[in-house]
Amino acid sequence: MTEQVPTYTLAEGCPVASASTAQTFRSDNTPSTSVKALALLQDTQLIETLAHFSRERIPERVVHASAVGAWGEFEVTKDISSLTSAKFLNGIGKKSKVLLRVSTVGPERGGADTQRDVRGWAMKIFTEEGNQDFVFNDIPVFFIRDPIKFPSVNRSHKRNPANNCSDPSMFWDFHNNNQEGTHAIMILFSNRGQPASIRNLNSYSGHTYKLVNDDGSFSYVKFHFKSNQGIKNFTQAEAEKVAGENPDFQMQDLYDSIKKGDYPSWTLYIQAMKPEEAEKYRWDIFDMTKVWPHKDFPLQEIGKLTLNRNVQNYFAEIEQAAFSPSTMVPGIAPSADLILQARMFAYPDAARYRLGVNYQQLPCNAPVSPVYSPYQRDGAFRYNTNYGGDPNYVNASLKAVNFQGSVGANKVSNGGHEEWIGGKVAGYNSEVTAEDFVQPRMFWQMLGRSGPNEQRDLVNNICSHLGKAILKVQYDAIAVFAKVDAGLALQIKKGLKL
Repeated sequence: MTEQVPTYTLAEGCPVASASTAQTFRSDNTPSTSVKALALLQDTQLIETLAHFSRERIPERVVHASAVGAWGEFEVTKDISSLTSAKFLNGIGKKSKVLLRVSTVGPERGGADTQRDVRGWAMKIFTEEGNQDFVFNDIPVFFIRDPIKFPSVNRSHKRNPANNCSDPSMFWDFHNNNQEGTHAIMILFSNRGQPASIRNLNSYSGHTYKLVNDDGSFSYVKFHFKSNQGIKNFTQAEAEKVAGENPDFQMQDLYDSIKKGDYPSWTLYIQAMKPEEAEKYRWDIFDMTKVWPHKDFPLQEIGKLTLNRNVQNYFAEIEQAAFSPSTMVPGIAPSADLILQARMFAYPDAARYRLGVNYQQLPCNAPVSPVYSPYQRDGAFRYNTNYGGDPNYVNASLKAVNFQGSVGANKVSNGGHEEWIGGKVAGYNSEVTAEDFVQPRMFWQMLGRSGPNEQRDLVNNICSHLGKAILKVQYDAIAVFAKVDAGLALQIKKGLKL
C-alpha cells in the first residue's frame, strides 16, 4: 500500500508552494542572487514561522524537568477486591492503558540522566472510572515531612542563586539543618542513587494511601514497583563516563529496548496495615522519612506493569503530560500524610501554570472514561464543545445530571479511626529526635550485610560530593552521620582527610 504524501500548508490550512522561500523587496539593479533585500510584513509564511518558533517552549517543570517516557499496560495478577472497590484493581487479568514518565529531579531538561539523583516515577493509569496517577520516587523515603520545606529542599539541590552553579555547600547545609532526611540522603549516596537504566530501578509510593471498599472500610497501604529486570547500578566513575559520552543514555536505552521488543516490566506490590495497627505502631505511618519494615508488613503482589510502546512525539506525549497525586479513582484515597496533602495541591497547580487550565483535555492526559464537568468552563485552549448550553451552575433543574460517585472514599466505618472531632488551628514544625536515626542505622547495617563494597561505596560517594563543600559544612555533616553510626562518621572524616 502506497503511503499518501501530505501537502504542505500554513497553520490555517493554506497551501504554499515552498517552505523555504521568503517574499522580499529589492531594487531593479539588485541581482536575484544577492542577499541585499527587504523582508515584507505581508509574507505570512515568514511571520508565522518566526513567531511560532519564538513560542515553541513552554515553562519548564521547576523539578523533574528531564525525563523519558513510554506507553504500556497494567495487568491485575492477584485479586484484592477484599481491600478496594477500585475497578481497575479487581479481576485477575484485567488490563489498563498506562503512560509512564521517569525523570531526574534537580537537573534541567537535557541534563545528563545518569547523574546521582532521585528518579521521579509519574504514572497515569487510564481506567473506566477516570485516571489514576501514581507519582512516586525510586527511593522509598523522602528528605522532608513538613510541606513548607518542599521548595527549600528542591532549591538546595539545584543552583546557587548568585553564580548559577551547583553548590555542594548549599546542598549539605540544608540537610545538616533538616536532619529528618538523613535516611533518604544515605540511600541517595549509596549505589542505588545512580541506576544503570530506567529498566533496572524500583519505584515506591513513599506516601501512605488508603485502599477503600464500598462499605467505607479501608486499609493503609504503601505501593512498591519492583523491576523484573533486576536492580543494576552504576558506580560514580561509570556514571560520569557514560554522561560524558551520551547524556541521554537512559532515554536511549529505554527507547531502544522497547523498539526491539524487549519490553521492560515491573511487579506491583502493596504493604497493607489495618487502622488499629497504625495506632499502635512504633513509627508515625504518615511520616514519609520512614519505611514500614517488610518483616512487619510483608509485600503482597497485586499486578504487573509492562512498557510496550514508544511515544511518537516526545513533546506532545511526555512534555505535555501532567501527573498529580490528587488524581485518584474511587477505591483509592489520600491519608493524613502532610506531604501528600501538599502535593495534591502543588502538582495540578504547576500543570495549570505550565499547560493552562484545560490541561486535562490534552490527548496524553485525557481520560478514556466519559467526562462531564459542566461547572469547569471556558479558559485558554478549550478543546471540546464546552458543554454547549448546559447549565454552568450547580443544582440546576433545567437539565438532569446523574450523580453516583464513590461512597467508600468519603465514608468511614473503621470504628472512628481518622474521624476528626474538635481540634484547633496550630502551627506545626516537626522535631528531629533519636528515632529519626534508627532507620538510617538499619540501612547502614544492611549495607554491611549486602556485600564487601556497599558501605565503602557509600562513604566514597558522600566524600566525593561533601568534599566540595566548605569546611564548616563538612564538619557539620560528620556530626549528623555520627548520630547514625560512629564508625560511619569516622570513615567519612578519614575520607575527607580531616
